[in-house]
Amino acid sequence: MTRLQVLLVLCLSMLLPMPAVARLAGPLETVQSGKVRDLAEIRGSRVLRVLVNQSRNSSGEVQGQTIGVEYHRLRAFEQYLNGHARDGQEISLKIIPKAKDQLLGALQRGEGDLVAPGELLDAQSAQAVSTSEPIVSNVPLLLVGIKGERRYTRLEQLSGKTLALPSGSAAGEAINQINQKLALRKLPPIKVEWVDPSLAVEDVLEMVQGGIFHLTIIEQPIAERWAKILPKLRFDRQVVISEPGKEYWFVRRDASMLRASIDRFLQAYKTPSDLDVAFLRIYRRLYQVHYPLARADRQRLEKLRPVLQKHAREQGMDWLNLAALAFKESALEPSARSGSGPTGLMQITPSAAQRVGVNNIQSVDSNVQAGAKYLALIRRKFFASPTLNERERMAFVLAAYNLGPERVQGMRAEARRRGFNPNQWFFQVERIAMEQVGMGPVSYVNSVNKYFLAYDRERESLEPQGQKVASRK
Repeated sequence: MTRLQVLLVLCLSMLLPMPAVARLAGPLETVQSGKVRDLAEIRGSRVLRVLVNQSRNSSGEVQGQTIGVEYHRLRAFEQYLNGHARDGQEISLKIIPKAKDQLLGALQRGEGDLVAPGELLDAQSAQAVSTSEPIVSNVPLLLVGIKGERRYTRLEQLSGKTLALPSGSAAGEAINQINQKLALRKLPPIKVEWVDPSLAVEDVLEMVQGGIFHLTIIEQPIAERWAKILPKLRFDRQVVISEPGKEYWFVRRDASMLRASIDRFLQAYKTPSDLDVAFLRIYRRLYQVHYPLARADRQRLEKLRPVLQKHAREQGMDWLNLAALAFKESALEPSARSGSGPTGLMQITPSAAQRVGVNNIQSVDSNVQAGAKYLALIRRKFFASPTLNERERMAFVLAAYNLGPERVQGMRAEARRRGFNPNQWFFQVERIAMEQVGMGPVSYVNSVNKYFLAYDRERESLEPQGQKVASRK
């Protein structure tokens, strides 16, 4: 190949499109993967990248109101660092939400400078990671159930029972230890149901109160905080799950100056007395899902199953998604009315029904047909991309059903600009919705999702033999 040909190839290669890479909002950074940034480098970039547990309990803001317990502490740390800044090198926080079990891996890869989980997190298996001084000491794990159901006083009574745990729960290892002791006594082990990744710790607590799950194990400070919102929760404090743990922040081991600054800050930090004022005001009437398969509700669902399956099959949907939406919208009551607008089982408006060619939505069949066709229209027109998995796709469709598809697409664009995952509604794009319009649409999607998961757990009993494959296409 001649020199001229080589130069031509190089020039042409520069014109080829490069793969799009989402970048976090803020100053352009040149940090190599895995490279440790200590305080000097952080001040130089003026950005402290904080990996936070995506749980709304730990991190979250609703229309400017801070409701995550770690957000209060992190904002105070930001002020502390800037109070000691030189030459105007003020630092701003770059919040990076991750699933709890992904936080330390992301820290090790250099995707953030600090991990603030807001829950117990074991770093023993993580290499080159260092803990701060304890943020909270003496944190017990609590067995949580619902008032009115059986109370437990000894670990042996949990033999053979099922516990629902969110991903990354600190109770996982504790249950392993307990099961070893139960095995020595020839008792059946405690079963663990690791819940869907769309559920955080607060969602599991809500589903326990709603009777969808029966038991869980949660850190005591988290359980007691959410008991202010979920008054039917019951704590079985006599059951000692494990030795109390400690909550920490985490940094890379070589970031010694950053860790020293964190420790000095934590020594002087005092939790504000009004920490939960916004939390209580915003959440008090939102976390109220009910068990959707109580006797009367199950009978209504069985009666409606043929029409739900028929129209779900025609639109290539899972009929339990339609059922969950109908339960949220109308409690499976075909006669439900909402003023002069939304009507019937699916609470669809006449104008939305007309968009998909259904002019009369008074009968159950036509109402479900209109709802299913409208959902399918939203999915096909706005959320058909193969980059979306089916659970996230349905979440976006539900958000669009509630907010309007154009608005949800705008939120995805803002999420992409801010460095969040635009293809993930739960804990990512929903953060933009929380900031822009509040908790209403987030609670809506969460509720329908929980009802779907409740139905899906009992799918075998809800679907007659021979209809399972067709209903899940």
